[in-house]
Amino acid sequence: MWPGPAAERLQASEEVHYPGARALADVDITLDRDQCLRDMALGSATWRPAKAAGIDDQALSRLRTACNEYYQEYLRTEAIDIEGVVETLAELSKHVHMAIVTTSKRADLEVIHEKRQICKSVDFALAREDFTLAKPHPEPCLTGLKRFGATREETPVMEDSSRGLASAAAAGIDCVIVHNGFTKMQDFSQAIRRTEALGELKNIVLDVS
Repeated sequence: MWPGPAAERLQASEEVHYPGARALADVDITLDRDQCLRDMALGSATWRPAKAAGIDDQALSRLRTACNEYYQEYLRTEAIDIEGVVETLAELSKHVHMAIVTTSKRADLEVIHEKRQICKSVDFALAREDFTLAKPHPEPCLTGLKRFGATREETPVMEDSSRGLASAAAAGIDCVIVHNGFTKMQDFSQAIRRTEALGELKNIVLDVS
């Protein structure tokens, strides 16, 4: 079982990806919030509005650099912890092996976790550089499964977004959804279980593992 983006988004909501909107605003392009949410759920590119506006590749490269800087600024300066995450995963680690499988870049993953204790509860962490295709493609989940040397039946995924759920489903792996207010309107019909309470995770995980 591995808590993918859920492990970090239980601390840092997907809303931290709005630095993309901030970067686009630098070139007077407004990114519609609803469209941003849809793009994030599908794993679509943030930069389509810029391309449609005729922004060239060199300028797009500068926008991506600005976005990365805004994102790391957010991670370093904002309160992104959610109460109970460290304790919940520490308790789970007594019963199951866990890993983080995320489509965040390795540099961002390190910033998120450098002053937190979550990584002490997991066996390993895979970031965007560890696979060719990002979620919702199944490759991230399958890469984690291979690293564990485990079967699909004994390795459920914990997620909080439809993008992550789609990755698990495409890999043929059961997925438990943890409620996230930012993604609550997404389609989670493929999940085998859903919960809004961190305290319920231990029983759920032991039940489905």
